Amino acid sequence: MNQVEQAVRAAIVEILPDLPAAEITRDKSLRDLGADSVDRVEIISLLLHRLERAEPISNFAHIPDIGALIEHLSRGNS
Repeated sequence: MNQVEQAVRAAIVEILPDLPAAEITRDKSLRDLGADSVDRVEIISLLLHRLERAEPISNFAHIPDIGALIEHLSRGNS
């Protein structure tokens, strides 16, 4: 598991503390995991801060699942 994937998992667990970590799989969306729109914005904001990225949250609106989120955030962070 790379740094970005670890950061994504940590942010999800932090914002959704009742979610078992085992449920966080690359094929699920944040919505599938029970994140409402506010939760999703908080997760993305937290990730952008932790990964020191400056990017509009709107860039994440059409990302379909956790795997795509990890890939998007990994660009430029190799």
